[in-house]
Amino acid sequence: MATYTPMIQQYLQVKADYQDAFLFFRLGDFYEMFFDDALKASVELEITLTSREGGGEERIPMCGVPYHSASQYIERLIEKGYKVAICEQTEDPKQAKGVVKREVVQLITPGAMMEGRGLSEKENNYIATFSIFDQESFGFGYSDLTTGESKVTLLEGDTELLLNEIALSGAKEIVISATTPESLQNKIRERFGGTLSFEEKEEISGSYQHLLNKLNDPKLSTTIARLFNYLYRTQNRSLDHLQIVAPYEIQQFMKIDYYSKRNLELTETIRSKGKKGSLLWLLDETKTAMGGRLLKQWIDRPLIQKKDIVRRQSLVEAFLTHYFERQEIREKLTEVYDLERLAGRVAFGNVNARDLIQLKRSLQQIPALKETISQLYHDEAERLAERLDPCEEIVDLLERAIVDTPPLSIKDGNLIRDGYHEELDKYRDASRNGKTWIAQLEKEEREKTGIKSLKVGYNRVFGYYIEVTRANLHLLKEGQYERKQTLTNAERFITPALKEKEALILQAEEKSVELEYDLFTEVREYVKEYIPRLQELAKTVSKIDVLQCFATVSEERHYVKPSFSNERVILLKDGRHPVVEKVMKAQEYVPNDCYMDREREILLITGPNMSGKSTYMRQVALMAILAQIGCFVPASEATLPIFDQVFTRIGAADDLISGQSTFMVEMLEANNAISNATENSLILFDEIGRGTSTYDGMALAQAIIEYIHDHIGAKTLFSTHYHELTILENELKQLKNVHVSAVEQNGKVVFLHKIKEGAADKSYGIHVAQLANLPSSLIERANEILHNFENQEAEEVEQPASTQLSLFEEPVVKEKPLLSSKEKRALERIKEIDILEMTPMHAMNTLYELHKALKNS
Repeated sequence: MATYTPMIQQYLQVKADYQDAFLFFRLGDFYEMFFDDALKASVELEITLTSREGGGEERIPMCGVPYHSASQYIERLIEKGYKVAICEQTEDPKQAKGVVKREVVQLITPGAMMEGRGLSEKENNYIATFSIFDQESFGFGYSDLTTGESKVTLLEGDTELLLNEIALSGAKEIVISATTPESLQNKIRERFGGTLSFEEKEEISGSYQHLLNKLNDPKLSTTIARLFNYLYRTQNRSLDHLQIVAPYEIQQFMKIDYYSKRNLELTETIRSKGKKGSLLWLLDETKTAMGGRLLKQWIDRPLIQKKDIVRRQSLVEAFLTHYFERQEIREKLTEVYDLERLAGRVAFGNVNARDLIQLKRSLQQIPALKETISQLYHDEAERLAERLDPCEEIVDLLERAIVDTPPLSIKDGNLIRDGYHEELDKYRDASRNGKTWIAQLEKEEREKTGIKSLKVGYNRVFGYYIEVTRANLHLLKEGQYERKQTLTNAERFITPALKEKEALILQAEEKSVELEYDLFTEVREYVKEYIPRLQELAKTVSKIDVLQCFATVSEERHYVKPSFSNERVILLKDGRHPVVEKVMKAQEYVPNDCYMDREREILLITGPNMSGKSTYMRQVALMAILAQIGCFVPASEATLPIFDQVFTRIGAADDLISGQSTFMVEMLEANNAISNATENSLILFDEIGRGTSTYDGMALAQAIIEYIHDHIGAKTLFSTHYHELTILENELKQLKNVHVSAVEQNGKVVFLHKIKEGAADKSYGIHVAQLANLPSSLIERANEILHNFENQEAEEVEQPASTQLSLFEEPVVKEKPLLSSKEKRALERIKEIDILEMTPMHAMNTLYELHKALKNS
């Protein structure tokens, strides 16, 4: 340190506390970076790398960005997952003795940012945390700094349950203890790629003690305290907009694990990772950013309490049956800005005058919105209307104080209305009158001198002046003006009267700007007192927005209100996949019925590829989710049970990062379902067992079906190409075969996309290959090979029964036994095993061993 200059020493001292962040070190009009930060930032930001002498033997790498445009560079770094520490001068350079004092005033991170491109207006920007209490007990909490919302829960289970909650939160940053096992840290990085930050302090501070009032468990308090300690430590400013922490239990909502959420494409599609094509994309007819965020939260966590679901349905129905009132509500909502984030910016201190005008205009819509809601003549709607607080005091203040079209900057004046403050009006009058006097002076001096080009001008360096071109200098009398500045083609002068007026004008303008800033901060502090009321208003407006959204979609797409069965009955008439139906546009979507009751717990679905098996299964799950978030569903009639969980195994992809094959991923997801499902769950399994050999896959598929049938009893849709499994309908009384119909016309297959009772008779695989335009010679050869296989199979079936061996019957032989002694012992051992008493994975492994033994024999 001693070898460096005092300024570089100061930089290194600050940097020592922010090793995991880029340090933006303020030097004059630039934020500078040095050493490794400079080397890395020059690459990430594509800016010029330079160097400077730092007092040591070698030159120090250096790069920088202008402070007035720093935000765009900061946003680029945050989008890449980095952190940025803003180090400002906290001392007047004129009064500094030695190096100007500098301190980090804010740490900007992916999970702790208040503005910028990284914030999606219809998506929360969560920062999360968790605490480990033992191997199967965790505290998990998250907060959105932009809105002040915070939630926390206790999780009883393995780390997969914790990882699932992290995934559902979509957190951009996770705050943990340094003692968190490295294996768990690596899992989080691999799965989610979020930024990991560290905070050890779990003590509850007095500054936010009141935020924990609803928490009655010290585990919840210490979990969320870690997050609050991190936020207060890194932000260095008021966080008065943080709301009281809301505890929740995952059992209060339908459980949809990360894989099922992905497979069903609830909020983003699998391929593009974008919103378009997802259920959220279909439903989002919200008119406010707040409503858009709430809609996503409802989709992520559907309800399971019937009374809560019915209450939402009832409100949707009220909006649906009042078309004109709904249209008026939608128009008013269009004029409402993001009240949640505006309140956050007020507390954070980065709100500007234009933000306050947006707040005023939003609040001005509330009285009319309140009146229209009350015209729905519905008890629940009336209660919503009563909670619409117009905050007239804020509207009145902002109307009197802030001009309608203020500038972006709050430090350059022209923010405050005339008549709002007497002293400000005096300064303005002095400034305006002074400028009028100067205009009059220019006119008078032109007349006195006869110089028509004479002008009275102003610049910041020299102030006001009288300018005369060189060609006209001879027209001036000796000593008429006092010389001030000489230019190439002109001379500038001053007079005692102009100098006196200049002092009055500049003093008035300077004091005016200073006073305007002070008045603006007073207005901001006044609005700050209303943050709790604004946040409550935002919640009510958000709810109204989502409910009208459900009504709008339901009306436009001809959805019906579902009823709920206590007898676990699924009755869907003319059901459609909501997203596929919308994407098809003018094409006709083929609707399908679905009926399941206690005698039809499992539907075994067969049919060719591309015929619609996966679409059929998905539409049942999506209708269940739509129903339990309170929306209507795409059918002509709908009755559903209330599901506690939805599990899916649809499609497959290798997980290369963790070294898991397609088949392993499939087995893990299958195990997750059969280990956690209850009789009140919904399971969708698509082509289980296709990732391994035919006999292995078929054995696993059958064992899984039997296990679900005998041990779980969950409503299950199981699609398969193993037509041999359709015989299970004769053995499992609660399983029924259905198939997607197809017909052949002129040697080509036509998919009817219609679900019918019974099993499919063919798979039409070669026909699908033909539709994909594979070479005709290849198709002909495939048909030839298929014909040979079918003939061979028929010959094997026709063998005399006497040549068939019973599974465990030792054959009678004269010369050489068919089974070795080792194989005999294996079969004897298998006879003693009771598969139904095993865990699912143990049963699968045992069946695999049985298959190998039989294959060897």
